Amino acid sequence: MRTDHFPQLSTPALFIHGPRDPFATIEELEAARKLIPAPTAIHEVPKAGHDLLRGRFAMAPVISALRALAALAAMAAVPLSAQTTHKLPATPKTVVVGYYSAAAPPALRIKSGDTVEIETVSGSGKRLEAAGAKGIPQSLYDINDKVTDKGPGGHILTGPVFVEGAEPGDTLEVRIVKIDLAVPFAYNAFRPGSGFLPDDFPYSRFKVIPLDRARMVAQFAPGIEIPLHPFFGSMGVAPPEGTGRLSSTAPWYHAGNMDNKELVAGTTLFIPVQAKGALFEVGDAHAGQGNGEVDITALETSLNGTFQFIVRKDMHLKWPRAETPTHYITMGFHEDLTEATTLATRDMIDFLVTEKHLSRDDAYMLTSVAADLSISQLVDTKKGVHASIPKNIFVAR
Repeated sequence: MRTDHFPQLSTPALFIHGPRDPFATIEELEAARKLIPAPTAIHEVPKAGHDLLRGRFAMAPVISALRALAALAAMAAVPLSAQTTHKLPATPKTVVVGYYSAAAPPALRIKSGDTVEIETVSGSGKRLEAAGAKGIPQSLYDINDKVTDKGPGGHILTGPVFVEGAEPGDTLEVRIVKIDLAVPFAYNAFRPGSGFLPDDFPYSRFKVIPLDRARMVAQFAPGIEIPLHPFFGSMGVAPPEGTGRLSSTAPWYHAGNMDNKELVAGTTLFIPVQAKGALFEVGDAHAGQGNGEVDITALETSLNGTFQFIVRKDMHLKWPRAETPTHYITMGFHEDLTEATTLATRDMIDFLVTEKHLSRDDAYMLTSVAADLSISQLVDTKKGVHASIPKNIFVAR
């Protein structure tokens, strides 16, 4: 498949693909479409080859493809020339502390397809300073001092970002283009009554951990260096109007505090839209984390992220999903770990049925033999589990 011209395409593109096409797999096509700056969509015709025929001619695939084309036209309401890059700094007027809400006033309004460079900060400036941290941003002190409307959670979230055209029932595609470390330190802490082992550690500890940004390692202690994999612990949208504030502590159908360390730069996150404009917020920046996040914090830090936002009228999800360069990911969140695992597994089966056109029986079997279930975190009220299936198992037929 020739792709050298893709970065120059300025009009929306619809790819109609058959799984038996010998020239490109669906995974290769998914990777290639990201080279195109304009909105794109893929419509898969089950059992079809390169000529899109699958035996005798049938109208159903044609009608389905036309629907996908109509959805793409809706995404393309704003021409590429009008799509812009915005900057959203973290200030007392551009953050919320501790919640997602449809009533939160937007910090920024953008169009579908726009890119936003977003600053985030974390923690208490005074506590970090007392612990010896250097290079603390002034914006963190300002936010700590001036933002008084807080809670019920405690995370500093930059936003909301209002995306024009996003309506309940749509999906917000969030392309995580780039993540940069903003400060030369991280911290880790636990406190009484928190974490996975509160009875074992009924007291507080706070530790500043230097970051070597040139070598991309955290210097945890003499002789212990941790490779850095920056990601945002919390990325989410507002709940439905009238719901009130959802705490930033627990993840749910709106995404939020997923603490999923797989969501690094190069990943695309898909979040079901619950309120007009989606109202995306991001924060809880991590330089790295272990699956489980057992003491309740990771390598907490400040990050700057570059995101592209696309309203997907052709995608309708119940739960957040993600796509990394190598894997498809589904997620489940629940107070009970078994229930969270059930949700992630069911959504993986649904993904394989709807996107890979397997029968439910085959999807269940493939999940058993090829998908990995991992604990994202155990400490955010609702526990998180994610299922990952590798892209490279889907080969051309």
